[in-house]
Amino acid sequence: MNESQPALAGASESAFAGNAGYQRMFRPDKLSLGVFLPLRFYNGDMRVLEGQSKLVEYIDQQGFAAVWARDVPLFDPLFGDAGQVFDPFSYLAFLAARTQQVALATGSVVFPLRHPIELAKSAASIDQLSGGRLVMGIASGDRPVEFPAYGLDHDARGERFAETVVAFRQWLQPDDGSALHPWAGQGIQLLPAPVNARIPLMVTGGARQSLEWVARNADGWLTYPDVTHDRAGPLRLAEKIRAWRRLIPDDGFRPHMTNEWLDLVDDPDHPRVPLQGGYQLRTGRKGLIELLEAWQQAGVNHAALGVQFSQRPAGEVLQELAEDVLPLFPSHTGPVAAHQRW
Repeated sequence: MNESQPALAGASESAFAGNAGYQRMFRPDKLSLGVFLPLRFYNGDMRVLEGQSKLVEYIDQQGFAAVWARDVPLFDPLFGDAGQVFDPFSYLAFLAARTQQVALATGSVVFPLRHPIELAKSAASIDQLSGGRLVMGIASGDRPVEFPAYGLDHDARGERFAETVVAFRQWLQPDDGSALHPWAGQGIQLLPAPVNARIPLMVTGGARQSLEWVARNADGWLTYPDVTHDRAGPLRLAEKIRAWRRLIPDDGFRPHMTNEWLDLVDDPDHPRVPLQGGYQLRTGRKGLIELLEAWQQAGVNHAALGVQFSQRPAGEVLQELAEDVLPLFPSHTGPVAAHQRW
């Protein structure tokens, strides 16, 4: 992307003033809480996911900022984690009908695997069905087996990612002569349009791009948190966030997000202990709160918590989070989701 295309570059907070999902999740210098799906680890039996939608309704009712659906088209046994079993767009559309206010976030759609028209059509449809609650985490993909299965070159995923970001935004532009896609000016347009002018795109990790590219083109940045069991990790994360924000062209606010997979134990004083090489964190409630406070000081604006590896029942973990943690990191007020009787 060149600098003569500002409408297709990353947008500042003001561009999302009417976006119900974005406004529920993000404010400068504040941190909100979301929950990653699935709520239980899939081990080959779909029955483990029974009742999950009722718990998502509970998440919505209790006031969490977002629910996150991962995008894992194919199960690779070498990863050992099937991730989100349902297609993220289908599942978020299903959840849109069962929730009222919670933001619906993808974490993260593998952009190089899909055609930009299909991505734009699916995203705009969910945004309309949910009343403007869609926030899209987007990625270049980390499971190499998927690319040859799609007939694509894994090594070209960085270039395809950048091209798809541009094309996705172009197809959602109104066809008033300002659109840049090849069919502009011929009466060809994509329906529906999103509820607001654009859908937030949160780049995940590096996505095979430079930090300058992410600063210029992303509406926000989702990264891994570094280590979470000591004070050094949040300090290193803070430096990374500052380096990124120094490169944002207009010095406007762009939110940062991170996540952690929790085994939240029932002893509130249990120390933070890394598991699975740091991929998971076992902790009590107080240790989690200390981590979230450190993240907020580091410049993180949203924390997505995964509970699928917790030894306790998911409903019990969510209740503790809702009662004892969420009040310290409340969701933000903003525009009410524009519900329609579709």
